[in-house]
Amino acid sequence: MRNIIKKPEVLAPAGNLEKLEIAVRYGADAVYIGGQAYGLRSRAGNFTYVEMKEGVRFAHARGAKVYVAANMVGHEGDDEGAGDFFRTLKEIGIDAVIISDPGFITICMEEAPGLAVHLSTQASATNYKALQFWEQEGVERVVLAREVSLEEIREIRKNTGMEIEAFVQGAMCISYSGRCVLSNHMANRDANRGGCAQSCRWKYDLFENDGAGILTAGGEPFSMSAVDLTMIHHVPELIEAGVGSFKIEGRMKSIHYVSTVANVYRAIVDAYCEDPGHFVFDPAWEEEIWKVAQRELATGFYFGEPDARQQLFGRPRKIPKYTFAARVLDYDPATKIATLEQRNHFAAGEEVEFYGPGFSRFTQTIRKLWDEDGKCIERAPNALMTVKTITDHPVKPYDLMRIRKMPVSTARFSNFPVQAPSE
Repeated sequence: MRNIIKKPEVLAPAGNLEKLEIAVRYGADAVYIGGQAYGLRSRAGNFTYVEMKEGVRFAHARGAKVYVAANMVGHEGDDEGAGDFFRTLKEIGIDAVIISDPGFITICMEEAPGLAVHLSTQASATNYKALQFWEQEGVERVVLAREVSLEEIREIRKNTGMEIEAFVQGAMCISYSGRCVLSNHMANRDANRGGCAQSCRWKYDLFENDGAGILTAGGEPFSMSAVDLTMIHHVPELIEAGVGSFKIEGRMKSIHYVSTVANVYRAIVDAYCEDPGHFVFDPAWEEEIWKVAQRELATGFYFGEPDARQQLFGRPRKIPKYTFAARVLDYDPATKIATLEQRNHFAAGEEVEFYGPGFSRFTQTIRKLWDEDGKCIERAPNALMTVKTITDHPVKPYDLMRIRKMPVSTARFSNFPVQAPSE
């Protein structure tokens, strides 16, 4: 008799309403968003209450959930209005709030009883005793610290029935659980209250005093930041260890990123849970992830302490580059003509790839282009302009189109680190 596998949630970032809709359409079981206050992404699109209502309506109609990140570290006065904020989220129908500050947790539970609280990764929960404590406080789920290993997750799971969420894809903060003051000192922007300037990703030089008071630069510029995280090759281990929610980082990333990563994790999770005993990793999933990779990839802390290979310094390897070019608005099966909304410049004669939910995709050359008035054009240079083209295969509204800017070669993933494809 086959063991019943509990399918984990695929949780995607949504920096604005369009990203929320794309994430859900491309397979996310839930999305996390930010409000106009109390979060850690002040430069993300963030949501007004009106947009939250629309997002909740859209997600719930499709069986998905919406969480709101309110995970800032509160100073005196930062809690002003928090009670009204949480009460409004409950009235809107938000499924849970993600909080790190005990003060905000208390306010939420007192002012909006029944609104589920998820403990943010900023709180650095790294052991089962911590989860037992937060469970007693009424927290329903813990987003584990990114420093927790897979073996530690197994131990945590054995000792608590609490919901476990863990990051599986995206940027990794170089500081412990994201608590950093570099940005405060270097840019006067408080990272723990939503203003991170990502100082760790700046390029730095070492200088030598030559004795005459003159400083000279030496060596290759480097940063203090980590490469990005991916766990696409280890979905079975994560599920078996007891992770119930797979979190994708990136509320400030594009719909190209959100759609692609959600699509990949949806495909892997479904394939494994459908038949764990015969699960085989499809190389196409790996190929797809590299199409939106911005940096090299590795497995973070899951299989041990990261070493220098997981830090960004020296000359970066070339990574295949794809540009998000258009979104499909409509398709006429009789004429095979797709109506597109331009997002980046593209032209007739270029090879493009169309892709959509359910891991559908195909490549073709753009042979002809017409503007919305039916005039034949050579290129689509204007932002958000409407154009038409013939497609080799049927497409659907909300399918996306991208252009390959660099040649792709096969990459092999390893636990530590994951190397970028070579050219």
